[in-house]
Amino acid sequence: MALFYSGPSLAVLHDEYAARGRIDPRAQLVSSSSTVVDAPPERVWEVMADLASWPSWASGIEILRLGEVRPGAPFRWKLGGITLRSRFAVVDAGRELTWSGVFLLFKAVDRHLLEPMAGGRTKVTVEESLAGPLLPLLYSRARLHAGHERWLSDLAAACARSGG
Repeated sequence: MALFYSGPSLAVLHDEYAARGRIDPRAQLVSSSSTVVDAPPERVWEVMADLASWPSWASGIEILRLGEVRPGAPFRWKLGGITLRSRFAVVDAGRELTWSGVFLLFKAVDRHLLEPMAGGRTKVTVEESLAGPLLPLLYSRARLHAGHERWLSDLAAACARSGG
């Protein structure tokens, strides 16, 4: 792992990776987590794609600026007090929500994939790549993974509260 790897430019990361449903496999931090939610993909999507509601159910999230949830649209948010500038790359209702983002010198791709399962349930997978100079000295894969696990747990609980 290269301590000084900064990944492709944000434009390339967005267009060639995020918009094509890919994360940066060379990034210093790459993580993937999945859970099964007891709700159909349409309901999970309804909760997940309503970013304005995230602060009401997701730990440590604040939405600062949000327009339409569509490919190319920007949004600004805070995660654990850190401000992120993101842009939607894939908005495929009931299937995938992906964006690219940047904070400080670090660049990320976040993918959220929904897969229908028997019994009206949904497998939700979160994949993320995070790259930037000296990143491994400041953040770990374990911490990134723990954040994904928390997000998935919060999402599942929000879907359950909304009637599954």
